[in-house]
Amino acid sequence: MPDRGGGPTGPRMRAGRPSRRVRTLLMTLGVLAVLGMAFTMFAGFWTDWLWYRSVHYSSVFTTTLWTKIGLFFVFGLLMAVAVGVNIWLAHRLRPPLSAMSMEQQSLDRYRMGIAPYKKWLLLAVTALVGLIAGASAAGQWRTWLMWVNGVPFHQKDPQFHLDVSFYAFDLPWFRFLLGFGFAAAVLCLIAAALTHYLYGGLRVTSPGARATAAATGHLSVLLGIFVALKAVAYWLDRYGLAVKSSDFKATDNWTGLRYVDANAYLPAKTILFCIAVICALLFFATLWRRTWQLPVIGFGLMVLSAILIGGLYPAIVQKFQVQPNEQAKEAPYVQKNLKATRQAYDIDDTQVTEYPGKSTVQDRTKLRDDANNAASIRIVDPNIVSPTFQVLQQMKNYYGFPTNLDVDRYPAKDGKNGEDQDTVLGLRELNLSGIPKNNWINDHFRYTHGFGVVAAKGTEANPNGEPVFTEYDLPSRGDLGAYQQRVYYGEKTTTYSIVGGPQKEIDYSDNNGEKTTGYRGGSGVSLDNPVNRAAYAVAFNEPQILYSGAIGKGSRILYNRTPKERVEAVAPWLTIDGDAYPAVVNHRIQWIVDAYTTTNGYPYASRTTLGDTTADSLTATNNSRAVVAQQNQVNYIRNSVKATVDAYTGDVKLYEWDTKDPVLKTWMKAFPGTVKPKKAISPDLLDHLRYPQDLFKVQRELLTRYHVTDAQTFLTGSEVWQVPDDPTNKSGNAVPPYYLSMKMPDQTGQAFSLSTTFTPNGRYNLSAFMSVDAEAGSSEYGKIRLLKLPTSTTVDGPKQVQSQFNSEQDIAAAIKLLKGGDSDIEYGNLLTVPLDGGLLYVEPVYVRGGGLKYPLLRKVLVTYEGRTAFENTLEGALDKVFGTKSSATRPPDTGTTNPPDTGNPTVKQALQDAQKAFDAGQRALKDGPDWGAYATAQKDLKDALKRAEDAQSKAGGTGRKNGG
Repeated sequence: MPDRGGGPTGPRMRAGRPSRRVRTLLMTLGVLAVLGMAFTMFAGFWTDWLWYRSVHYSSVFTTTLWTKIGLFFVFGLLMAVAVGVNIWLAHRLRPPLSAMSMEQQSLDRYRMGIAPYKKWLLLAVTALVGLIAGASAAGQWRTWLMWVNGVPFHQKDPQFHLDVSFYAFDLPWFRFLLGFGFAAAVLCLIAAALTHYLYGGLRVTSPGARATAAATGHLSVLLGIFVALKAVAYWLDRYGLAVKSSDFKATDNWTGLRYVDANAYLPAKTILFCIAVICALLFFATLWRRTWQLPVIGFGLMVLSAILIGGLYPAIVQKFQVQPNEQAKEAPYVQKNLKATRQAYDIDDTQVTEYPGKSTVQDRTKLRDDANNAASIRIVDPNIVSPTFQVLQQMKNYYGFPTNLDVDRYPAKDGKNGEDQDTVLGLRELNLSGIPKNNWINDHFRYTHGFGVVAAKGTEANPNGEPVFTEYDLPSRGDLGAYQQRVYYGEKTTTYSIVGGPQKEIDYSDNNGEKTTGYRGGSGVSLDNPVNRAAYAVAFNEPQILYSGAIGKGSRILYNRTPKERVEAVAPWLTIDGDAYPAVVNHRIQWIVDAYTTTNGYPYASRTTLGDTTADSLTATNNSRAVVAQQNQVNYIRNSVKATVDAYTGDVKLYEWDTKDPVLKTWMKAFPGTVKPKKAISPDLLDHLRYPQDLFKVQRELLTRYHVTDAQTFLTGSEVWQVPDDPTNKSGNAVPPYYLSMKMPDQTGQAFSLSTTFTPNGRYNLSAFMSVDAEAGSSEYGKIRLLKLPTSTTVDGPKQVQSQFNSEQDIAAAIKLLKGGDSDIEYGNLLTVPLDGGLLYVEPVYVRGGGLKYPLLRKVLVTYEGRTAFENTLEGALDKVFGTKSSATRPPDTGTTNPPDTGNPTVKQALQDAQKAFDAGQRALKDGPDWGAYATAQKDLKDALKRAEDAQSKAGGTGRKNGG
């Protein structure tokens, strides 16, 4: 029929098939999607490579990458080949004719359906299992590197007498291989069985034999391999008992063999190993016997033996041999656990000293003088005064300080012989939330860095209760001298910045206005290359990086800017301490980061979870202090590396600290050249290194039980301690340890230390005081001292002392007055100081008042053996507690209220004024007491004594000059 028009003049379109234009569009979109995914993957890889190259740790990137690639391809290929060969073999061993049955007729449809695609299906299945296996193996790169580079510990376990390195480095790798072997055997068995069933080698409902001889032999071999691997597992389980965790009432996370392990499980594993070997041989024998009767019987025997020998027999031994006489049976194994745990956590050399807890000195004057020498008592709490630093030294809203400041040692410019003083300090870091106007240019180009250190004396506050700053203002000036003050890398710097290009950065502001700068630190990744810009635009999901005119020649992108992030990236095999702290070293601000090597394979050493053990009242409010190890639990830890991050250049340096640690030596073999030798640490840097808090917290948690060395005492639990809750707040978390320069009873002078207290389990009285020498340059660095108090008498613990403070009628009334209006009270760190057989407690009390609500030091609480004082100053509180003044501030005792005749009228007048001020202070204490009058009198007394000292010095100097 003729064409009637109204339709297409060309060939008719097939119903439902898209036009060529649509197909072309879809194909183009598909290609673009694939290219987009490929470039996204490339961007992640490329930006990582550029970053590692920029920090000069490209070897870490390449070593890790090639290790992952090698493991991926080796184990992926092994799995793919194993599964593929067994599918091919099962197909080849198929019967030539299938049985005439409904089952086989149904399968014929499937066989015919997949026949044209058999090769492609085989490739797809093998590729899939290979990819999964390879990805799983790539995740074991740490296990591989530790196995292939492992060095001996030169310590042997007490049960099998193997070097500890076998358990730490070898056993984890063997277990991975065993797990891979099991997975391969199971997948091969499933794939072969399905193939045999599909092609008639296995029959479920068809008449005749259920399996052909070929299928029987093939599957029996695979089952034999599986059972042989089970035999290997039983053999490795014998050694695994040395690092097995179990529930034991003597301690949580018990690790190692107990009586039932050594006398029931260990022989049971050996017997089961022998049975499994025999059972595997029976399965292999089906290649000749063509029957499953004997292997099935053998497998059933193995399962029954596992239940009876591996389960029931140990339960009988535990019930009828161990429980009736547990202490005698378990004591030898507990003794091994005690020794191994103390070695693994480096607490085996803890010096335990009996301490009376009551003063052995009756002379109040001597006690008062000894209180000055016992410690440089820090009344400025670094965990409270951050808002005070913020108000007084922030200068601009786009600067900020961390919630918790740090404590370090710096020479006292006004002290004798330039001795060190405890100093509270923090960096004035960038605070993006305080920028006047947030936009992409301001956030990433204009406001890029913080500026300067702010520091204050730890032992003093001015009359207004404010810190006595030793480094202050913007730019910072003070005792620290000249140093590079710009802070491009810090704890609060969590976003990227683009610097060094045409866009100028805001440096700081002074009376002459805003200053600008351009970054010249040399760190970061260059954005001159358009490929780099495109990669970072994709990686950071920010297309403006690709086309922004603010980026030009010399532009560099800075990211991964917190000290913890940088050290974790360049040393992914380290566990990082939760508290990085800044120090001025060689005229530069350096972040100092403590890093740990850990393992969970130390035989007999009980395990601990670092995140839980290092938690305290500070980590509850500051998540950045949390510590997480690569393993969920560890039972060996060393502070093996000290790391630094330059606050201006971001330069990361790793220094070997523990030169004997075999775990560190293993990683140094795996990543040669990444860790500098200990001798490379400069003297200036060494002055600021300290004992890390998180290691100390792990050790103190272990010492709550492992301070005893006798197995019988350990089993009774009578000497179990606990870390007390922080009494200064209601968080219910453990009290944090405190840095403090102090003198322990066996020391001749003060040493920078880290200390804590213990109370009996479930009680509030004090059971022990723990301190470690934290001064890195000291010959006794790391020495743990434990003062153990008598159990026959009770000494008040932190919570009781705090309760005593709060319940004193006069103190309670004074605190109520301080809380008047809209003011709040905040208790500072409760410091404990051993003093002449007793324990001196000192706690600063801060008041947050007015609209600003920043804490000011108003009072100091002091108690010693039941005598309590609540005064405006530490000196005043100590004077009241001991009933006398320190000889350093006490007027000369002449037997009369009149000062001695010195012959110098200026000195004489000053001493008379001092006597009047002292008398006025005593009257103020009796009247009311009148705290304001007492504070005025104390100030007058200090001024008078200073005038007397200055006048005497001038007179003495003139006399020497004239006499000369």
